[in-house]
Amino acid sequence: MFPEDNAQKHRLKSLLPAALHSTTMSEVTRVYAGRLAGMVVRGPETDVIGRVRDVVVNVRPAGHQSRVLGLVVEMTNKRRIFLPMLRIASIDPHEIMLVSGSVSLRAFKPRTGELTIMGDIIGAKVQVDDPDLPKIHAKPVEVADIEIERTRTRDWAISAVAVISERAKFGRRTEILIASWRHVHGITAAGVGISDAAAELLAEFEDMRPADVATALYELPESQRHSVASELDDERLADILQEMSEDRQAELLDTLGIERAAEILEEMDPDDAADLLFELDDQKADVLLELMDPEESAPVRRLMSFSPDTVGALMTTEPLILDAQTTVAEALAHAANPDLPTSLASMVFVARPPTATPTGKFLGCVHLQKLLRVPPSTLVSAALDPELPPLYADDSQETAARYFATYNLVCGPVIDNDGHLLGAVAVDDLLDHLLPDDWRDTGIRPRGEEK
Repeated sequence: MFPEDNAQKHRLKSLLPAALHSTTMSEVTRVYAGRLAGMVVRGPETDVIGRVRDVVVNVRPAGHQSRVLGLVVEMTNKRRIFLPMLRIASIDPHEIMLVSGSVSLRAFKPRTGELTIMGDIIGAKVQVDDPDLPKIHAKPVEVADIEIERTRTRDWAISAVAVISERAKFGRRTEILIASWRHVHGITAAGVGISDAAAELLAEFEDMRPADVATALYELPESQRHSVASELDDERLADILQEMSEDRQAELLDTLGIERAAEILEEMDPDDAADLLFELDDQKADVLLELMDPEESAPVRRLMSFSPDTVGALMTTEPLILDAQTTVAEALAHAANPDLPTSLASMVFVARPPTATPTGKFLGCVHLQKLLRVPPSTLVSAALDPELPPLYADDSQETAARYFATYNLVCGPVIDNDGHLLGAVAVDDLLDHLLPDDWRDTGIRPRGEEK
């Protein structure tokens, strides 16, 4: 964080040339972190959230983009919270506007693999081998500021570093040089001049697919695997656990402690959480269910009530469900949610209220491709496919396989005998159960089939 007792770091910004630390914000694509310090942060209704105190980054190994994760904001009550960069709508010359006024009030605490620019990097000594700055090659130089830049994907990344090549002497001005980030050495995910295996691995895993991280974790020694898993945030670890076999899930969950294990289960998809709990002894499963938030445990309990070889045990209780008055344009916007798995985004289900499972009367469903071919103002209920039959919770897995093959789908509705939508079953979940139990451990191509 930004330590108030470190006066030297407070003075660093004043050493920079005016053009450097007063970069124009008319195009909010590039700015120095020091310029953000102290800026007012406002919600969309102009209410003041607080002021920026630091910038949190994830330093990646050479050849990978080092991302800006978010801001440390000091609220009016002096509490410091973390604000993700994707929550920022715009940066003006004197303030930062948020997409929405709701923020997490959890106190900021840096995780392993995260650094703060003002607290950890500014003022540190690094080496630079930028070909445009030959006079400072092989010399330790001091970091004065870090430039961050918005990418085409709307993420923010570190782009350049302002360094102090020589302190002022006899009235001469302190010399500031700008080096490209890729030519700056000595800063790792663990800190400046520090090497830490867990921090480096977390940085390496940052942009990897959860399935690939799951494989990589089990190539690590057991103690290191457990250390890295303990440092992953709940949502990320839940995504990774879902890509492991149930045996490995249970083994890793057992190392986390009972309370954190319950928090991880809350972040998992209900069907994956139910599968994992089936692998545990009844007493431990009951304890975890009791520790979970009741709203999160309720769908898991419903899924666990079905026989493991039925469609009911395979389905997810959180497909894309809308009411009959929703327009096609609104439905497409919901389907574009990046948090929605691809298979579930392929189908929109329509039901009478309530739209949370189990729903009111199920009216039908429509494939995403059909929605793309009708006018946006059309009500989604007018585009339903009346010929597509549903699956039932007590149908067998073979029935589900025949269903997908017959109708050329990757997702289908699951209803009860009274016509309420209970959830949806996706073809990837079906394949997961039809393949051998250890298929995730052996990879896409089992031993002997490698290319």
